[in-house]
Amino acid sequence: MDRRGTRRSGRIGGLLGGVLLVGGALLVLRPVWADPPSAGAASSSGSSVAAAPAESPPSLREAPRPLPAAEAGIGRLIPDAACRDSQGRTVRLTELVAGSPWTVLAFTNATCPLCRKYAPVLARLEKEYAPRGVAFVFVNPTQKDKPDDVPFAGRYLLDTQGKLRAALGATSTTEVFVLDQRRTLRYRGAVDDQYGLGYALESPRQRYLAAALDELLAGRSPTVAATTAPGCVLEKEEAASAPTVPLTYHARIERIIQVHCLECHRQGGVAPFSLETYDDVAAHRGMIRRVVMEGRMPPWLAAPPPAGQPSPFLNDRRLPEADRRDLLAWLASDRPQGDPADAPLPLRFASGWTIGQPDVIYQLPQPIAVKAEGTMPYQNVFIDTEFEEDRWVQALEVQPTAREVVHHVLVFTLPPGSRRIVGGETTGFFAAYVPGNNKLIYPPGYAKKLPKKAVLRFQIHYTPNGKPTTDQTRLGLIFAKEKPRYEVQVAAIANLGFRIPPGAENHEVSARLPVPFDVRLLALFPHAHLRGKAARYELRTPDGTVTTLLHVPRYDFNWQLEYRFAQPVAVPRGSTLIYRAWYDNSANNPANPDPTRTVRWGEQTYDEMHLGYVEYVVDGLAGRMALLQGGLGGNPGGPPPADVRFPPEGVPIPERFQRLFQRFDTNGDKRIDPKEFEQLPPFLQNGVLEYLRANPPPAPPDKKD
Repeated sequence: MDRRGTRRSGRIGGLLGGVLLVGGALLVLRPVWADPPSAGAASSSGSSVAAAPAESPPSLREAPRPLPAAEAGIGRLIPDAACRDSQGRTVRLTELVAGSPWTVLAFTNATCPLCRKYAPVLARLEKEYAPRGVAFVFVNPTQKDKPDDVPFAGRYLLDTQGKLRAALGATSTTEVFVLDQRRTLRYRGAVDDQYGLGYALESPRQRYLAAALDELLAGRSPTVAATTAPGCVLEKEEAASAPTVPLTYHARIERIIQVHCLECHRQGGVAPFSLETYDDVAAHRGMIRRVVMEGRMPPWLAAPPPAGQPSPFLNDRRLPEADRRDLLAWLASDRPQGDPADAPLPLRFASGWTIGQPDVIYQLPQPIAVKAEGTMPYQNVFIDTEFEEDRWVQALEVQPTAREVVHHVLVFTLPPGSRRIVGGETTGFFAAYVPGNNKLIYPPGYAKKLPKKAVLRFQIHYTPNGKPTTDQTRLGLIFAKEKPRYEVQVAAIANLGFRIPPGAENHEVSARLPVPFDVRLLALFPHAHLRGKAARYELRTPDGTVTTLLHVPRYDFNWQLEYRFAQPVAVPRGSTLIYRAWYDNSANNPANPDPTRTVRWGEQTYDEMHLGYVEYVVDGLAGRMALLQGGLGGNPGGPPPADVRFPPEGVPIPERFQRLFQRFDTNGDKRIDPKEFEQLPPFLQNGVLEYLRANPPPAPPDKKD
């Protein structure tokens, strides 16, 4: 089903509020998903790690946790190790994976309690997926453990010398690995989350292995490609030394390029050149070396975690140190190609929808002409939806038809029939497209609401590339089969009242968002324009502890990146989320459109924004009730922070904003006094606080005896 709409272009007005007048009442529209002395200064942790807000003893329960795919070695070549099967025959890994498109290597034994619980689960999965071309091989890594009766039909290996364990890098007795016919690792981790250390569920909430196999069989990479696997620990020092992989193009470099580059650098991709062949890589070796050494590519702007700690972000794009070291070493050598038999299978990129066939497709009603040169203002297109009831979105994907000229697309929801953009980007954020990130698939139990008869607003930023073309972007949605356990929301931490002085090289702007109920953060999405320099999210808990959730020391407008947590971050009620950003309005910023002007909030790239999106879900009845009042950002923001001196007589309301503040000016004196301030929604409070920081009231005179 396709839906078409109407278009507007140019500048948007009414940007000081995320509000809507309904029947005379002022409502906040429902949106869904660091304090350094300078932009480059580090926090106390010096990283982007989202740590626990306060020290607590380790839990006695352990469930699988998703991991960043690259850190877990997804996409690497597994060395060709050998071990014996239960019949005493020596078999090699190459032989085991040759007969099927996909092979599951499942570790198990007869003594680990979790292995015993998962044995019937693995047997059912083997029976379910064997007709679909998936082979199961079972690996017992425990010495002197020779079970007489096993419930599996596949080969049963006795890895008593640890060679296969070392080649795979297995860490527990319940870990499973999925390999293709060229021994490329495509999934590793847990079977599901039904059983873990210290707990058991009636049924799994997340079927990690089955989901990965379904996506691989459909020609897609797994959404969750790696997890931890709670079980009996396999000590590294007990394993045999892992065989080495030769540092050649086919055995090592081609897989690094596949994992980290080909999503954009391929025929039909958004990058300016392809890296699909050896000749492509060799021809561009100088540029590859430079951008890798400078940390420009792959695009990932968050500060790295402390040494020895995993990244807190599931979609971390950084090159693991081993990959970076090997790539640079190969580029500096005579670049051997190696044995073609070591080459990975070519990646196949779907020309259609990577989330699967959508239930509904909304496409721009008419192609938008993109000129060959210069710049273009943001294009705004409105499309009416026609559902008579709310729908729950399980997966979404934004597809430009001319990706080579689309910088980014943001999609927002508006009330039925609306064409009025109230609050700009601060309200109703729904979906996004940036190169390399255009889809979102929520796990079972999570979904985002599409309100009945909502209007979809497409905001599109085009970047002419020397050749005129047209684009007709579309949005595909897949609906959940039932109402989710968790409704995914997005709130905006915004400051709409800032002023960046001419020539300011490191101007800081901050905003806060009180958290009046328990939430769990799923993702963060900082947004600024061409003067954006750095960004930081902080969490201040009720006990005063301040934790850095995300530090972006080098913000880049060219990469509008989302940062999705591998594990949701629990935020207790009474906390405050703080978003800070730094701006370079000086002549030293080569992207600065005009260093001589004072810069304020505005939609176009020659203006600026201070906007930090937060995707979250709530727990408990109190949180669900709060969502009915607008969720985060929809409740009064409370008293001013202690570090701001609020004049007792109040803050004068500028004439152009008096209508916006009229409802909150309860005594009609055209000022916002401290009590009235407490009832303002957070985005309006942030504007008042910005004014007070820029124009601090005089200190009260000292009292004389």
